[in-house]
Amino acid sequence: MPKQKATPSKEESKDADKKEETAMEIEEIPKSQAELDLLTVEDIREQLLLLERSVASREARHSLRVLRSLPNMRKRLNEDVLRHLLKLYFNGRLLSDETSKTDLMKFLVGLPMTESSVDTPTPKPKAGKFPRNPECEIYINLLFLIYLVDNKSYERGIELANKLLNRLVKENRRSLDPLASRCYFYYSRVYELVGGLDDIRSVLHSRLRTAALVHDTDTQAVLLNLLLRNYLHYNLIDQAEKLSSKSTFPEMASNNEWARYLYYTGRIKAIQLEYSDARQTLVTALRKAPQSTALGFRQAVTKLVIVVELLLGEIPERAQFKITDMCRTLLPYFNLTKAVRTGDLQAFNDALTKYRTNFENDNNYTLILRVHHNVIKAGVRRISNSYSKVRLSDVATKLQLDSAEDAEFIIAKSIRDRVIEAEIDHHEGFVKTKDVNNIYETNEPQKAFHSRIAFCMDIYKNSVMAMRFPPKSYHADLESVAERREREQQDIEFAKELADEDDDF
Repeated sequence: MPKQKATPSKEESKDADKKEETAMEIEEIPKSQAELDLLTVEDIREQLLLLERSVASREARHSLRVLRSLPNMRKRLNEDVLRHLLKLYFNGRLLSDETSKTDLMKFLVGLPMTESSVDTPTPKPKAGKFPRNPECEIYINLLFLIYLVDNKSYERGIELANKLLNRLVKENRRSLDPLASRCYFYYSRVYELVGGLDDIRSVLHSRLRTAALVHDTDTQAVLLNLLLRNYLHYNLIDQAEKLSSKSTFPEMASNNEWARYLYYTGRIKAIQLEYSDARQTLVTALRKAPQSTALGFRQAVTKLVIVVELLLGEIPERAQFKITDMCRTLLPYFNLTKAVRTGDLQAFNDALTKYRTNFENDNNYTLILRVHHNVIKAGVRRISNSYSKVRLSDVATKLQLDSAEDAEFIIAKSIRDRVIEAEIDHHEGFVKTKDVNNIYETNEPQKAFHSRIAFCMDIYKNSVMAMRFPPKSYHADLESVAERREREQQDIEFAKELADEDDDF
């Protein structure tokens, strides 16, 4: 009889599994900084090849792909990467290479050295194809400008930004439009960091006029946002409102630029007392903003939305203050909302004094000062719901007013604004609340449904407009000229055959 194989025990099987797991585990050797720099240079070379492909195929999607990867590339830039890039790109094939290389190299002189630049052997970079065209050279200049801004070398950044702007004006190529919009953004950013935004306002206006004439939607959208930011920075609200009302924002702009534009216009409308339109605009901006990134932008928009809702006499939902990334930053606005909700003037003044610095840094302090009247309204509404009949002196005490006459004036205004339904007995000095009618007998439900339907229809319209289709797919099913001629020839021959059959008959 054949011998039976011994089955392994549980302990032996566990040991065998552990050995297999340890054998499958591959220890990743951490790469040195020099190797990471070479990988970064190779990624930049791939981006330059995409730019060349975009120019050759006349399709902007390759350039947009490069620009989408720019935030990630920004984190990987250092002096060694830029020096390797200059050596590989300006390799002496053109007469102007040495001059261009020297002009860019001088911006790196005197900057703090990176860790990889100190006592680290530099491996030789791989030789590869580097396309040579104005788009690639401007992209390299843009990388230098971003590096100078990140290293707070603003004077050199201004010098390079001016040269880059002159180069863009000189080239005047439609294939440069996506890159030009990003160059204008950093051009304005470096001037903003040194407090010189008013010096470039005329330049931005002239470039906006040119972009509108050549139908450059990307640059036009960026320049409009930069000008609105410029005006709001100096509190020039009337000029910003005239610019936004007399110019048309391109519908084909990206969602990021739309979000910025809606945020700026929402702030303008809030300052000009158009609170309903401001809230609708800001909610749309919050919806168009990136949901996984751009945390600072979403925080700024959320803060402004909360203030606008308070100015409208509404109380923001508590869920807004419980978002994981915004709990700490929204704490001042949460305390402010609690004071408005309870109608407590003392708590409102305490929150205003305690968090004044936060409100001023958010540029919302002047708007929050207007909420004072809404606190009083909330207090009046709370008293009206609690008492069917109350003396004016007691109202003044509860609202912390100076006299009963002030309370009488505030309640009269609240009755006129339909905040409460009540009557004032001036002789006896008390307020009598009326019974509230059934709200379903009014037009309020219809207005609420109409606003919800309009919101959903707006989302649907924007979703349809944001759909993307393959390039040149509209004539994919159309026949070519040769096919059309062949079809016509077949029709003629078929007609002749039919005529011959009729003659034979």
